Amino acid sequence: MSSTPSAKADGTVLTGVSETALMTLQVRATEARRSDAILDDPMAIQLMDSIDFDFAKFGTPRRQDMAVRSLAFDRHTRRYLQDHPKATVVALAEGLQTSFYRLDAADVGHEFRWLTVDLPPMIELRRKLLPASERVQMAAQSALDFSWMDRVDTEHGVFVTAEGLLMYLQPEEALGLIGECATRFPGGQMMFDLPPAWFASGITRGLLRPSLRYRVPPMPFSLTPSQAAGLVHDIPGIRAVHDVPIPPGRGRVFNALVWAAQRIPVFDPVRPVFTLLEFG
Repeated sequence: MSSTPSAKADGTVLTGVSETALMTLQVRATEARRSDAILDDPMAIQLMDSIDFDFAKFGTPRRQDMAVRSLAFDRHTRRYLQDHPKATVVALAEGLQTSFYRLDAADVGHEFRWLTVDLPPMIELRRKLLPASERVQMAAQSALDFSWMDRVDTEHGVFVTAEGLLMYLQPEEALGLIGECATRFPGGQMMFDLPPAWFASGITRGLLRPSLRYRVPPMPFSLTPSQAAGLVHDIPGIRAVHDVPIPPGRGRVFNALVWAAQRIPVFDPVRPVFTLLEFG
């Protein structure tokens, strides 16, 4: 850590959609503490231990979906960095993700750059609690304020991540963000995830909740795999769309369900979407 705080940071400064970052952090840190963890994330453990917050409000953290999601994003970010070792990774609405530290410990070298884009309270927490690096910049602003794009060095490639972001935007906002990235970062890539429509509707209507004490913010945007594939025709600048496989998790039942959902077309309308875009 950059310094040892005299007291834990106050997690209650995060509200609304930003508060969901505490829930996903809890899930990843709980997973990383397991002896059979599928995600090696020591920084997530340190980060959670540095925040004063009633994490119990989120219910049981014994789930692996957020860890599996992070594995998927790590996998494809690594692939891009292996081909573009000096690229800039832009993490939109990064929240309390610790992706930079996991990738920096991987096999992609230490030349890639990182730009975190998030709201001021989140950036303040990250500056206070995470180790500083000259390769990491932070933009304290909404991802929908496109001025952050002016800070991106495009010379060596750009990989944009929108992990756990687009579902909380209005459809026109989400598609506008994708379109602007496609225009500004030719040759780059962008990865995002979305829940299926039934799940997003259940969250928005308050029918699906992680606990009786916590209600996830509304999710107005979702796409089916076929709708995501159609982005190559709908948004100028997108050269290719890839339906990203969900990485294996822990347990035969979990992996069997994931395998079936991704390979049997009848499940397409009811499964999550992990999408990788290539910009032309």
